[in-house]
Amino acid sequence: MTSPPPPPRTDGNHRVTAIEVRVDDLAFYEGEAIARPVDAMLGATTPVMRRLERAAGKSFSDKVRLSEPLPVGAAVVTNAGELSVQLLIHGVVSSHDEPVSRAGVRQALRSVLQRAVAFQIREIAMAPFGLGAGNLDIEESADVMVEVLSEHMKRAAFPETVVIVAETALEEQVLRARVAASTSGRGGEADA
Repeated sequence: MTSPPPPPRTDGNHRVTAIEVRVDDLAFYEGEAIARPVDAMLGATTPVMRRLERAAGKSFSDKVRLSEPLPVGAAVVTNAGELSVQLLIHGVVSSHDEPVSRAGVRQALRSVLQRAVAFQIREIAMAPFGLGAGNLDIEESADVMVEVLSEHMKRAAFPETVVIVAETALEEQVLRARVAASTSGRGGEADA
């Protein structure tokens, strides 16, 4: 059973948001939602995302089928199957004709965050977007993610907390450094 998320933190005048980074397995995350990078047909883009799909169960994978591909940069919300969250937000980072790029990851993340606002999701977990063989390296992914998250969280009420779930200690180290650098000058909190 999960406890409700804490109320928004404030510094007296403004709501303070948090970007947390940790090494964990998204399949065991307990919260409101998980955002995941996908291809244009909502398919997994990395082995980590394939494991998440398997953890969501067969009923989830049977229901999440498209007849037409989505454009890169789009995001859609579905149920989360057997996962311990209510919703999955799928951000399209690649298609048959368009490989993963910084611009595609940027737009997919913006769309994911717009869905989080629409559904008033207070806490969301996500894997680094854009990783995988021949795609962005962790430094590029971290730069794009932190830029988009920081800009969004300055002006939006939701989400209050973003938990970036790294798979390795190296990913965690790079993400923590980027989050710390971005939050040191904006007055927010980084629970990195």
